This record gives sequence, C-alpha cells and structure tokens, in this order.
Amino acid sequence: MKTTIPLYRELFSSEKKILLQNSQITVEGFKYNSGIEAIKISNQKGFITVLPFYGQIIWDAYFNGHSLKMKNMFSEPKCGTEIIDTYGCFSFHSGLIRNGCPAQEDNHPLHGEMPCAAMDKAWLEFEDDHVALCSEYEYVKGFGDHYLAQPKVILYADSSLFDIQMQVTNLASVEMPLQYMCHMNYCYEHGAKFSQNIPDTAIKLRESVPAHVKPTPKWSAFNEKIKQGEYHLTCLDNDELYNPEIVFFMDDLQQYQANLEYRMQSPDGHCYLTKFSSEHFNYATRWILYNADQQVGAFVLPATCRPEGYLAAQRSGTLIMLAPHESRMFSVTTGIE
Repeated sequence: MKTTIPLYRELFSSEKKILLQNSQITVEGFKYNSGIEAIKISNQKGFITVLPFYGQIIWDAYFNGHSLKMKNMFSEPKCGTEIIDTYGCFSFHSGLIRNGCPAQEDNHPLHGEMPCAAMDKAWLEFEDDHVALCSEYEYVKGFGDHYLAQPKVILYADSSLFDIQMQVTNLASVEMPLQYMCHMNYCYEHGAKFSQNIPDTAIKLRESVPAHVKPTPKWSAFNEKIKQGEYHLTCLDNDELYNPEIVFFMDDLQQYQANLEYRMQSPDGHCYLTKFSSEHFNYATRWILYNADQQVGAFVLPATCRPEGYLAAQRSGTLIMLAPHESRMFSVTTGIE
C-alpha cells in the first residue's frame, strides 16, 4: 500500500523534524540558513539530502562511509536563478527546453531553466521497502513553451543505490523542444578506474571549447595527446592535467547496449555505479575537473544529446521534439555497488 504525505514550506525550520520513520528508513525535514528547504532520507547504508522546492536538486549523497559528491566551494545551497549560483550539489536536472553549455549564438543560461526552478508542490510517497520524494513544476510562458516537469528520487531500504527520475509532459497545443541531462557531480578519487559496457572507441574527447573553459598550453598539449591516441584517460592519475576540465562524449548509445552500466572503481575497493537505458538516454558525457576549489569525477552524465547547447543539438538532429500532450520518462539508478 502506498501512503502519500504532502509537503508544505511551513513544515520546515532550522531544527530537523522527523516526518516519517520505520525500522528501515527515516525522513527528516529542515531548512538551511539560506532559507532553502531540505529533506534528508536515510537508511542503514547512508542518506540523500534533496531540495524538494528548489529544482529537486540532490544536494548530498553519502553511503557506506563515502560522500558521493564533488569537492566544491559551497557549504550549503544558495538561492539563485541558475546552477552556477549553487554549484555544490551531487546532482541536478539539466534542461529541459535548453541544455548544456551555451554556444556564443545561444541565449540560454548554463544547463537551462530547470536546475533552480521553484517547484509548485512536493510530497512523499511511502511503501513497504522505499520512500520517494516527488515534486512538480509547471513551466509556462506567454507566446512560448508550456510543460509539466515531475522529478522524483527514490531510496530503498538497506540499499546504497537510489533512483533519479524525471517525467516531462508537453502541455502546449504545439510541439516543444526537449533536451535533458541527469547531471551527477560525482566525487574525485585519485587512482579511480573507469569501466563501462560499451567499447572504449565509443568514448570521444570533446573538441569544442565552451566559453567558461580557458585553455592553457599544458592543457592544450594534453588534449592533443588524447586526440592522437597517445594517452587513454581510463584512470584518475594525472590530477594537475584536469584543469581546466576534460570532457568526453559518447554518442548513439543504442547501437551498443539497451542497458548501460558505468563504473568508477576506487583504489580503496568500493565501486560507484550508474545504470540507465539507452532508450531513455542515447548520449552520455564524462566530465573530469581538478583544482584547489572544485574536484569532479563525473564518470557518466546520461543525456538525450550532447551538452553543447540548443543550437548545436538542433544542427546535429539530436533535439527531441515532444508532440502536444506527449510525455517522456527518464530514469537513472546510481550510488555505490
């Protein structure tokens, strides 16, 4: 039997309050000093902290004694209108009508309008072995697009894996563009090794240089080595070479596998895992960054297209067009294996 518990902003304060609890899962609500509401869902393996009214960002994820999220400069989520205002989270929803790094001709913010969207409502769904945090957001513009976004995150009892989901429905009477990436900012662990159930030849270095990347001679030379096949980046063992970021693209994943599995194996023995369907996500990105302020080992970011902006997707033919009242569902399983 499923039990639904509606969430209201008035429930949240600086003091943590237990909203739901059984022998396997505890759900607590609280508010950061910045005024942003948060839900912490814990089981015996660890916890996730989710912002139910703020893009349904997953701010933190911690399992089996390990923090999953990137090193960053934010001690707590900050109020903002785009993701760079609060870039300290484990994951966010990138899109939905625009996605990725805008090219010079694009006019959208980095990663689109969805990451920091103010959710219209949120609620908990509780069943015997799991709890889901659900949110809902209606995007509507006069003379523009109109859609319903329904993000959801699910934590299971006694599991260090959890699900991140997104359903988007076109509410307009005309078709709408759709670009979506499940943007998971995984931790950086020196010596960690990458593996995946697609050929190594499917992983291509990004050759475009977005506006936020400022190349150095050393970085450019390293990129050239990768392009020439003189270096294969399968292990995080040259920290100083990942500043600025190193990015790889994986295109047309349906030609390789129906069900994709990507792993990042830590030298300490634990293994981070992400699984998804190529029917949902036909593209993926790998993002690596290492400097004193930010360190990321995002071994896979599942997406509907490359994150090079709206116009690039339009030109490449990878921009999805949702028919009036059509819905698309996306689901990712991630965590520690």
